[in-house]
Amino acid sequence: MKTVLRRLSAALLSAPLLYGALLAPLPAAFAPPVLAAPATPVSLTAQDQAVVAKVEEYLNGITTLQSKFLQVAPNGRQATGTFSLWRPGKMRLEYDRPLKDFIVADGSFVFYWDGEMRQQSSAPIGSTLADFILRKNIRLSGDVTVTDVFQAPGVIEVSLLETKDAGKGTLTLVFEDRPFQLRKWRVLDAQGLTTEVALLNPRTDVTFDREMFYFKEPARGSDFGRNN
Repeated sequence: MKTVLRRLSAALLSAPLLYGALLAPLPAAFAPPVLAAPATPVSLTAQDQAVVAKVEEYLNGITTLQSKFLQVAPNGRQATGTFSLWRPGKMRLEYDRPLKDFIVADGSFVFYWDGEMRQQSSAPIGSTLADFILRKNIRLSGDVTVTDVFQAPGVIEVSLLETKDAGKGTLTLVFEDRPFQLRKWRVLDAQGLTTEVALLNPRTDVTFDREMFYFKEPARGSDFGRNN
């Protein structure tokens, strides 16, 4: 399980937008980027373009969001926790006991706390995967390319990748249609392995304590950074 958590932190702290190191150890997050072929533009239908515009409008309309989550690794291992978002710039992802790991973005940097090793890693938000959802104006164009729009009764999926480096992985956002809301995301890495995070009963317009979005090293023997 510890390896799974380090892989997630690597994805959030990695330099490329859609880094394939979701399944790599944490140090890979700070490795020099490897140049690869840019994404080939995909021709979207008028209906697809309308869906993309709807997704952009929805994501930009979120100021605060909080949800329990279920994370499923490629090997089937599961972890649960709480995801909190305060756009622009602030985020906290905290795992349930017995895990003591958490990830927090304070508006400038993203921090990952390894509770077992009692080690902190960080990177500027603008150089990380987290920047996609934390930026003030979310656009599914420019530095990201939409590769597929899938619709089924009650479900909409939009897949995208890093425009400059298509080989590093694909991020798929999964939305419930009525009411329209984000319910999960999947990351398919360069090795063909998929990690999925499902949001359980997400709530918007949540009131947060500003302090929970600043990194504070937990005291020894404590369970979580936020509660100490």
